[in-house]
Formats: sequence, structure tokens, C-alpha cells
Amino acid sequence: MSVAHTDVTTGALAVDGYPGSPSVRAGEVLRLHVSTRAERFRVDFFRCGAAIRHMGTMHGIGRYAPPRGQDEDWGWPGHDFAVPRDWPSGVYVAVLRPYDGDGSGAAGSSAATASLSLSGTDGSSAGIPYSGVPLGAEELDARHSRLLFVVKAREPARTTNILYKVPVFTYHAYNISGGGSLYGPVDPDDPAPHTGTPAVSLRRPGGGVGGPVKGRPDPHDPRTPRQTFAHWDAPFIAWLEGAGLTADYCTDLDLHESPGISDGYRLLISVGHDEYWSARIRDNVTAFRDRGGNVAIFGANTCWWRVAVTDGGTAVRCAKYPPGVPRGADVDQMRDAPDHWWETEPENTLTGVSYRNAGGHWEGPRGPLGFTVQGTDHKIFAGTGLHDGDVLGAEHRLVGYECDGAAYVRDGLGRAVATGEDGTPADFTILGVADLPQEPAAGWHTAAREDPAPWRAATFGLYTRGGTVFTAATTDWPRLLPLDARVRAITGNVITLLS
Repeated sequence: MSVAHTDVTTGALAVDGYPGSPSVRAGEVLRLHVSTRAERFRVDFFRCGAAIRHMGTMHGIGRYAPPRGQDEDWGWPGHDFAVPRDWPSGVYVAVLRPYDGDGSGAAGSSAATASLSLSGTDGSSAGIPYSGVPLGAEELDARHSRLLFVVKAREPARTTNILYKVPVFTYHAYNISGGGSLYGPVDPDDPAPHTGTPAVSLRRPGGGVGGPVKGRPDPHDPRTPRQTFAHWDAPFIAWLEGAGLTADYCTDLDLHESPGISDGYRLLISVGHDEYWSARIRDNVTAFRDRGGNVAIFGANTCWWRVAVTDGGTAVRCAKYPPGVPRGADVDQMRDAPDHWWETEPENTLTGVSYRNAGGHWEGPRGPLGFTVQGTDHKIFAGTGLHDGDVLGAEHRLVGYECDGAAYVRDGLGRAVATGEDGTPADFTILGVADLPQEPAAGWHTAAREDPAPWRAATFGLYTRGGTVFTAATTDWPRLLPLDARVRAITGNVITLLS
């Protein structure tokens, strides 16, 4: 079995861990599961917002436990941490390391005195001692000795109308701690069966940070791997809170387990790559929309796979492969994948768009591709200076690495109009179109769909059914926030209008 935590298994004094639950409410107890050969360990807690803020420290007695498989609860020793009642809702990263008792890890140490030796994003030691608080989430990111959790608001919706959904299921779908992921085993010679329904545990290192990740490097932002918190969610949250906007935070497990968690909010935000949804999450988000709640999706490939939450909320299972098809096959090119949402209940009935109408570019740099905008008299374009026919974001490769679209035709004026024949709501207003290159050398991949026509296009836009649903239709929307003032303006306009 391939294991992520080689420092632990070889006896080095590394410290690895995972949270017992992906989220906790301020004022409650979070259980951390930790394995180390060190006698004692220290945990520094950081909140990731407009800036990285050191929130506190805990210490524990070290005990070693071995790694297990990706579909097992790793069962590591537990250590309880009482989350202070005044901790604001947010995404927190815990940094774990041996503690030598020299006083540098005194409980309650301030940001000014916290001293860390951060690791590189490839999991190796960066070799640069870091004193103080990291400047950004990319400096916190590592493939070991980290864990991520969400602090939920003690008084939900008291200070904000916005609820931000952190895609923990998708993080774990790509997390290969234990030797595999929802895409199968890492080692092609692994004796594990290559057919059937894979499952992954949420109780293992990784899940946003702290574990190895399946996938190729992002040539347009090589600082962090895709499918990690630091890659898409952290930059968006930094922009959001830096713009003076406040949000409460939850995970997709919270949306699965608690239908009322969205009560009191006006806007639910999903960002980057939020690919794996349970039926209960989808039902709860749809009910939120039907009650007049708004949804803003600043990402793509959204709600592509259905998962079942199992083992008391500690694992997810996804039936990807048709009978007899081996793991590793490109099931997106096939029909009859049991848990493809679009084959039974097309996700675009909720999101307005689907990956099957657009595609993905997974390896190497993409050519310049942006959205050709239309309907620029809409309020979301206010302050952008954009006019119909202008192209948004091409110079920064806005469209990709994965993108979604709606089936459309051109009207007599040449405007793209959603047909609704694929399940997209009839009133979906297309505000931008990006036709994907069809030549194989361009590197784009597409999925099976009802329409055999080869052309694909990403389309961003919105519709209203009870509440309004906006979709940016590309995973890399957050990447352009620091690069493109027009993307920032549209993002701010959407949030202001819908919250």
C-alpha cells in the first residue's frame, strides 16, 4: 500500500493528523487525531481570511499509529481542543510539529512570537525557517503536517447574509492518503480490485491540505496543487474578506446533515472545484433556492458526481464505473456511469450549466481563452467598462482548467440563447460564451452528452426560480481576482446584488 506519511513510517519525528470532523461550532470541542514518534507535539492554529491570522496553540503527548487504506478510518489517537467561543467562523489550518519544551510553543503565544518551519508544496522541507505568520495560504500549504477544519458561527447569520460552502468532499475525492482516491489506487500494481464502487474516508490526513493529491500541476498557478484549499478557495476568501465582505462558513457535510444550516442567509457561495455532491446536499440547496435564497457559483464542474455519505458521516462513496469497466478508464466519455448526475437528474437544472456541454484542459498551458460577453447592460457588468462583443479574461486564460456550459443557439441578432433542451432553466440568461477549441492539439477533453455535435462552449450567466443562481462556469475564476479588475468588479456586483 502506498502511504503519504513517509516521515512517520520511517521513524522521523514528523507529526501528522486529521480532524475527527471537518467542522466545529465556535465554543465546542474539536477532536484532532495525531500520530507521531515525538514525545510531545505542538499545534498552531491559523485562520485564513484577508490575511493569515495566528489564533492559538495546543500541545499534546505524542503516540504513534500506522497509516491505513484510503477507505478506512485511520483511528489515530485523539486529542480534544476546546475551540474558543470568540473564534470567528472561517477556514482554519492547523500546523503540527514536534515540541521540544523549550518554551517556544507556550500556550497562547501571539502571532508575533509564533515560529514555524514551513514545508514546500511538494511535501518536502522548504529549508527556510519562517518566523511570524505566513503571508498567504500558499505558504501554509503542504502535503503533510497540516490539517484543515471549518469553524461554524456560534450565532449563524447574525453578522452576515452570506454562507460559504467549503468543498471537503471534493478535496477528499482527490486525496490519495492511504494509497488511493475516488479515482482508484495510485499504484497500478495494487492488488485492490479495479472494479466496483470506490469509497474514501474523511478520517485520514489530507482533505484540502496535509495530504498528497491526485492530478497534474497547474502551469498557470504552480504555487499549489489543484484540489487543495490554497488553490481556489483561499484566494477567493482572501479577496472576499479583503473587500470588506463578511461570510459564515460551512462544509458540504454540514449541508448534507443539516437542512436548516442555510436558514437566515440570503446567499450561498461555492467556489473553484465543487464536483462531488450528495443527493441531500442537492435537495437542500434546491430548497434554499426555491425559498428565495440566492446561489453564486464562482467555479465549474459543479455537482458533476453524486456521492453517498456513509459510515456515520465519516466516508463518501461514488459509483463511477459501469459494470465491467476497470478503474482508471475515462468514464466521462461513457454512458451508464451510475453516479453521473446528468444521466439521471441533470445538475444544470440547479446550476444552469453542465461540464458535459464544455470540458477540461488538464495538462500543460492553455491557449488564451476568455468569455465573449453579451447583455452588458446587466447590473453585474456595472463599472467594468465592458461592451457586447468584448472578451473577458483571455489574456489570463480565464476559461479552464475545467468549465461548464448550457446548450444554446444564436438568435437573429447573433446572441447566445439557452435552449433548455438539456435541462437548463428556460430563463437562463447567457452573459458570456467561450467556444472551446476542437482540434486535438489544443488539449481540451470533453464528456459524453445527449447531443453528439462535437462543439463545446463555456457559458456564464444566471436565472431566477425563487432565488437567483449565478454561475461563473470556470474553475479558474478565483485565480483572476488579483489579476483582472473586471473579474473583481463582476464578482463584487454579483455578491452585492444577491446578498
